[in-house]
This record gives sequence, C-alpha cells and structure tokens, in this order.
Amino acid sequence: MESRVQYEADGDLVVITLNRPERRNAIDAAATAQLRDALDRLEGDERARVGILTGAGDRAFCAGMDLKAFAAGEGPAIVEGRGGFAGFTAYQRTKPVIAAVNGAALGGGCEIVLACDLVVAAETAVLGLPEVKRGLFASSGGALRLPLMIPRVRALELLLTGDAIDAAAALSLGLVNRVVPAARVLEEARALGRRISANAPLSVRATLAVARAACGPTEAHWSVTNSEWYGIVNSEDAREGPAAFAEKRPPRWQGR
Repeated sequence: MESRVQYEADGDLVVITLNRPERRNAIDAAATAQLRDALDRLEGDERARVGILTGAGDRAFCAGMDLKAFAAGEGPAIVEGRGGFAGFTAYQRTKPVIAAVNGAALGGGCEIVLACDLVVAAETAVLGLPEVKRGLFASSGGALRLPLMIPRVRALELLLTGDAIDAAAALSLGLVNRVVPAARVLEEARALGRRISANAPLSVRATLAVARAACGPTEAHWSVTNSEWYGIVNSEDAREGPAAFAEKRPPRWQGR
C-alpha cells in the first residue's frame, strides 16, 4: 500500500506526516488506517514523549476528507472507525500532539488541528470548516470543540458560513499558539515539543488528562454529534454536495 502517512522517530519526539501532497493531504480510507496505526505506534513507544503532526508539501496541512473517496463509498471507513475521523479526532491519546500547520487546514483537516493539543502555524496557513457548503457538517469535533475554544458568536459564524480565516486571525482568537514563517513551522514545533519532553512524562500525561477532562467534549456531546451525523450522511444533500464539488459545479440543495 502507498505510504499515505510517514512516521519519523527523532529521539523523544515523533514526526508524523500526512503524505498525499498531490491531493492536498486529503484523507481517504487508506490514510485513515495508516494515521491510526501511527498513533498506536506513538502511544506504544516508551521513548516517545511528544508527537508532531504535519503535512507533506507546501500547499496544505490537510484539505479534509477526500470527497471523491467519500462519494465512492469510503465514508464509514474514514469517519466511523476507532479514533473517529482519520483515526485521529476521537483517538484516546495519553501523549501530547503538536500540529505543525504548513498550509491550508480545511474541513476535517481543521478538525484534526482542533483535536491536537498545541498548534504552530505558518503565516500562509488558513483554517476553516466548510462542511455546510458540501451538504455535511463538522461532525468530527469541529462543531463541538470550536465553541469551547473561542467566543460562541465567532465559532458559530465560522461554522454556519463555512468561511475560512488566516493564521493571524486564528492567533488572535487563540486557536494557535504561534505563527511563524512557513520555512520554520516544523523547527518551531520541534522546539516546543522538546520543551515539553524535558518535563516529567507522568506529570505531562496527568496534566493533559485533567485539562482534557476540564475543557474537552463529553460523551454526551459526541452522542448528539453522532445522532446528527447519521441523519445528515444519508440525505440527498450529503450526496449532492460532494458530487457537485467533484464536478466543479454549484450544488443543487433539496433540504432532504
């Protein structure tokens, strides 16, 4: 199988790279399985203290779900398996992961960023949740996490319009830790990771667990999300949105 996800151990850091630059690192079923495997490997490696997740190329961190793969029937494998979307957004991690956002992070790609613990973004990065433009909704944590992370009215504006924001706006909202020139994104993420990995590993894990319990989505939140997802995913609009996107035409919504 083509390597859609690369895994590089660097001392007590691990760099995981989404490796579909020709598809803007969009997530299909194979990428989902490989990213889940990479997280299993990170969690099982006693030497690894911190993970860094980035994208190959200079155009995109991750363009989200591969809508052509979704239209071809890969949706359940991409969204519904262990770990949620991409095998990542609902994965039960004990080790921190830093997103090194080297370009556009849209849709599921933005939801992956929101599921990370810290974020270093390139000046050229953009983040957005355009699912409503595709007959879907941000069901993989976006609609849950965004209102917990930024003011409610700003979160709803982004979720309901599907509009994207640039790195400077994301920094002002507190969605990213720092913004740096594109050439320094991975370097800055490594430096941040080493500051964390220098600390007591049990203390880092305990702190992360408590912080997630304090501000992360609950099982009740996920239950509502999953219920809404199953209603949306089988709708005619959910079929029309990806088809229109693939065919590069305006969608024809029916509201059913």
